[in-house]
Amino acid sequence: AANRICKVLEVNQENERLMEDYEKLASDLLAWIRRIIPWLEDRVPEKTMHEMQQKLEDFRDYRRVHKPPKVQEKCQLEINFNTLQTKLRLSNRPAFMPSEGKMVSDINSGWQHLEQSEKGYEEWLLNEIRRLERLDHLAEKFRQKASIHEAWTEGKEAMLKDKDYESATLSDIRALIRKHEAFESDLAAHQDRVEQIAAIAQELNELDYYDSPSVNTRCQKICDQWDTLGSLTHTRREALEKTEKQLETIDQLHLEYAKRAAPFNNWMEGATEDLQDMFIVHTIEEIEGLIAAHEQFKSTLPDADREREAIQGIQNEAQKIADYNHIKLASGNPYTTITPQIINSKWEKVQQLVPKRDGALQNEQDKQQSNEHLRLQFAKQANVVGPWIQTKMEEIGRIAIEMNGTLEDQLDHLKQYEQRIIDYKPNIDKLEQRHQIGRAH
Repeated sequence: AANRICKVLEVNQENERLMEDYEKLASDLLAWIRRIIPWLEDRVPEKTMHEMQQKLEDFRDYRRVHKPPKVQEKCQLEINFNTLQTKLRLSNRPAFMPSEGKMVSDINSGWQHLEQSEKGYEEWLLNEIRRLERLDHLAEKFRQKASIHEAWTEGKEAMLKDKDYESATLSDIRALIRKHEAFESDLAAHQDRVEQIAAIAQELNELDYYDSPSVNTRCQKICDQWDTLGSLTHTRREALEKTEKQLETIDQLHLEYAKRAAPFNNWMEGATEDLQDMFIVHTIEEIEGLIAAHEQFKSTLPDADREREAIQGIQNEAQKIADYNHIKLASGNPYTTITPQIINSKWEKVQQLVPKRDGALQNEQDKQQSNEHLRLQFAKQANVVGPWIQTKMEEIGRIAIEMNGTLEDQLDHLKQYEQRIIDYKPNIDKLEQRHQIGRAH
């Protein structure tokens, strides 16, 4: 009887130990399950591929290292539970009822929850790694395209803002327009790249890329700069076309100036030569002809002055257009070397020579009028002296032929004639003097 009692006590003690072991093992296993499930249900993605791969590696360590012992513990727990129940039944003892929440069914339920979380966690990790691979690829693609585009845009704003057309000639501006057209084609070709950059940035945002703020900032900067380039391109084209039209107008004015300045310059050179031309006249009629021609020339001066002002006005209009539109014209007119300064200088010379010519002609006219007066006086006196000489010569001739009277009588007559001639000589001398004065003039 004593042995039976001892044996019963041993069995009861063993059963108590098994119950305690079950409770402890169940508590530890449930605590582990409760600790692992939140870890497996944590779906907050890491920012980088390295961090996500570390999570995958941790999960694989869990599967290889941490979970297998717990599987063994679970199996052992079930074995212990079944063994304990069998012993109690054989000992006619009531079945073992674990503490609340520690039933085998509770453990199985927790374990099933663990398995479900585990499966979902692995799928999430793989999907997230694939997403990050896609993101890394897209991010690198974004950086490459953005870098290429930024390198292409380097210096483009400064080029488009350059006002080189303000100092360009008409041929230069046409070359700049052709260059700008080539740039516009290049700009249009880069439109696709900008759209691709924006599309990649949008996709990175949709895929929740961790560095989206910097991507968005860079993308926005590229888009803003692209809009600026488009605006500057349009503005430069308008400026180039406007300047081309203005330079064409200026070119037409320069051509018109050249066409009108050349004959006017020739006229002034001819006029200068004529006004300085020496003249030799012998009669009043000749000097009056020169004076009439000079007066006719002077009558053309108002029209000539209006033509000069019109020519100067053409040049002034060209300069006004250039100044108003900030165009720096190349020095000189491409169609002529005759400058407004040359025209003004020659015109001033003509203006100075006209009164000098007036004075010279007037002096000559006075001289010719004086000569005419001397000629008239000479002719009047010559008309008196000439017949007197002729008469005396005839009388002397008759004395020589007739030979009347004695020789002494003839000699007396000749002496009388000699005295008359001597007495008349002052009249002849006066005539000679007037002749000399006339020749001197």
